[in-house]
Amino acid sequence: MPIYHQLGEFPSKRHTIFQSKEGAYRYEQLFGTEGFTGMSSLLYHVHRPTQVKEILRSYSVQPKIAIDKNIKALLLKGFEIKPADDFLESRKTLLINADCAIGLAAPRKSQTAYFYKNADADEMIFIHKGKGTLKTFMGNIDFEYGDYLIIPRGMIYQMHFEGSDNRLLFCESHAPYYTPKRYKNSQGQLLEHSPFCERDYKLPSVLEVHDEKGDFVVKIKKEGMMHEVVYATHPFDVVGWDGYNYPWGFSIHNFEPITGRLHMPPPVHQTFETDTFVVCSFCPRLYDYHPRSVPAPYNHSNIDSDEVLYYVDGDFMSRNNIEQGHITLHPKGIPHGPAPGAMERSIGQKETQELAVMIDTFRPLMVTEEAMGIDDGKYYKSWVE
Repeated sequence: MPIYHQLGEFPSKRHTIFQSKEGAYRYEQLFGTEGFTGMSSLLYHVHRPTQVKEILRSYSVQPKIAIDKNIKALLLKGFEIKPADDFLESRKTLLINADCAIGLAAPRKSQTAYFYKNADADEMIFIHKGKGTLKTFMGNIDFEYGDYLIIPRGMIYQMHFEGSDNRLLFCESHAPYYTPKRYKNSQGQLLEHSPFCERDYKLPSVLEVHDEKGDFVVKIKKEGMMHEVVYATHPFDVVGWDGYNYPWGFSIHNFEPITGRLHMPPPVHQTFETDTFVVCSFCPRLYDYHPRSVPAPYNHSNIDSDEVLYYVDGDFMSRNNIEQGHITLHPKGIPHGPAPGAMERSIGQKETQELAVMIDTFRPLMVTEEAMGIDDGKYYKSWVE
């Protein structure tokens, strides 16, 4: 996260004595990424954040791989993922490699019986259906349809939903999420040609401070295992913090598409990047305005990356028979492009109302058993006329 933010109370100098009005010491914690060289914040706790009372159980949550070396294009019917009451149990990993894990979730209930921490990966959660509040020890962020939530690794959080009809796309990344370098100056400020700006960010606002002792279950995901750990104090006891590493949100509806006289390549839709993959937002926009332009994308070779598209809303102009919640995987090694008839249909069209999220990974993705359970089985043949 490239901008400084703060909430609550903290001392004027870091690493100095900080006490409450009653004289109780506050406990400082560095919350950072990439050792001591990445983005970081300094947090101040009511209680020492290191108090583990018990580890109840540990169990594997490693997804089962159905295809480890894949060449087949897939269409996954995402809304066939069955809802579950529990937030973590509802999460189903569909595609995975050493860098990231992509999946869907349909939680029916808020996460109130426990807290969650992903110790391995930063998380991107895209809200397709539902609204509510992401609650963290660094403050709360209200979310709704179309929001991306970026949750740094090590963040303890809960997802609170207002209703039971919730659909989420998630991507766990072993490298931090950043906004694209080419849209920023050397100091990290977004430039004038960027398709969004700092005003569009959803930053943590309300800081809930809980001064409570007891038994608080934190489920910690680490190396394919889930560990149920009992903390001696409430995890949300931070009285203040400042820095650059914190959860934040961004609405896909605030992405301003870059258009041109001729068809623009997919990188113009880029929203986030890591060292190992990129995330793009395809949003409603005007088509190309050259008198002989072809609005549909040209065929292109997947040589360097696997392409994952999650279809959110509207009529995706380059595909046939695509519905909300569908996921397509176009693996490296085989060219892909518009479905038969899509190029011809696009000629003369003035705009598109499509809404989709694309994740392009630089290393091949393995396909899980959960994914094969919602595969349509025939998508790879859909370019044959």
